[in-house]
Amino acid sequence: MEEQTINLPSNSQNETLLKIWGNSQLQGHVTISGAKNSALAIMAATLLSADECRLGNVPALVDINHMGNVLSSLGIKLHRNQDCLEINTKHITTSKPPYELVSRLRASFFVIGPLLSRLGAARVPLPGGCAIGARPVDLHVNGLEAMGAQVRIEHGIVHADIPGSRNRLQGADIYLDYPSVGATETILMAATLAEGETRIENAAREPEVVDLANFCNAMGANIYGAGTNTITISGVKSLHGVDYSIIPDRIEAGTFLVAGAITQSELSLSPVIPEHLTPVLAKLRAMGLKIVNDEPNCLRVIPGPLQATDIETLPYPGFPTDMQAQFMALLSISQGDSVITETVFENRLRHVAEFKRMGADIRLKGQQAIIRGVSMLTGAPVVATDLRASSALVLAGLAAKGITTIQGLHHLDRGYDNLEQKLQQLGAQLERVDVNYEELPLEISMGVH
Repeated sequence: MEEQTINLPSNSQNETLLKIWGNSQLQGHVTISGAKNSALAIMAATLLSADECRLGNVPALVDINHMGNVLSSLGIKLHRNQDCLEINTKHITTSKPPYELVSRLRASFFVIGPLLSRLGAARVPLPGGCAIGARPVDLHVNGLEAMGAQVRIEHGIVHADIPGSRNRLQGADIYLDYPSVGATETILMAATLAEGETRIENAAREPEVVDLANFCNAMGANIYGAGTNTITISGVKSLHGVDYSIIPDRIEAGTFLVAGAITQSELSLSPVIPEHLTPVLAKLRAMGLKIVNDEPNCLRVIPGPLQATDIETLPYPGFPTDMQAQFMALLSISQGDSVITETVFENRLRHVAEFKRMGADIRLKGQQAIIRGVSMLTGAPVVATDLRASSALVLAGLAAKGITTIQGLHHLDRGYDNLEQKLQQLGAQLERVDVNYEELPLEISMGVH
């Protein structure tokens, strides 16, 4: 007798699942939304100015709503009209966002730098987010302390203050032991209003860091070197409001490129910035796909026989960890043996078990996944373990024979703007269905013969 594992929701008898009818062709054009990770940091950066800022190309995501709630808890006024977000930061009524909000979103910790720099004090709970690894805030704290802040952590809350009679942080030379995006952005924002010059060595080089620096510069900051491993910030006394448009989301773009590849479909997508996708495009081409950039800010994927390749995730400009799960889905039906090595997060291979439920041949050895391509995946009930794993399971379901149902859609909604609708417009067959587990027959929890 084979034991069948049924993953039931822990806190409710009702849940919404995504049901996918696989093995169908896609065709058409996809509009790529604004970058989630840019928008979250830039929303926090609006706290640096007392003027209103208008952000364009803001994606409609659960994470964006969470960050909006964090800002609202500080007394900030927000108004959304389609993809435009107006943020009035004139009156900040508190420097302590509530734990219930911060615990839902790791990026909410970004408010500590702007609050400290503008108010001289911040009380920010330690953050939450996807359980993909122990992402400590040590580098953030060390950077703030190097600029003269007094920081202590008590009862899960980070207390940061500018001591004595000084009302501004002080410029400093800061070396990051690891090119952390979050630490780079926290220090960068705090340094915009500091007295003197701050230099961040071994800074993160991600496009989202560059977007944040460009936004701050548009508000009147003096930031140089974003996109390189040394960023220099000359502090100014105040910043002003600005209208600013968020860059396209390179991870969403990469996900749709893989959607075309895994379903053997020709798709085009825009707007994109191809330079942000260099490692992703290189691996797709190495696997035998043709990627065409025949129009400005537009990419087209032309499918072909899929060949195995090896991938190692690295900080930008290396291969992004946020595309690892999607490529694992693709490599699982590619000809030959592949190895994926995850070096960024220590707990980001949990989706392997879900792919294996769909017939993938994958072995884990530490932080490596050894993948032997199979001819076809088969539909199965699976569970999303984190944000990017959720989209990877959608991709696998699109290519699989039969029906796939995905549990844990709260992960998907955190980072993809209308993913299902965009896929349906391309011809995919998928829909959300509500399930009441109390109405299911008892036999599903028993062994099957």
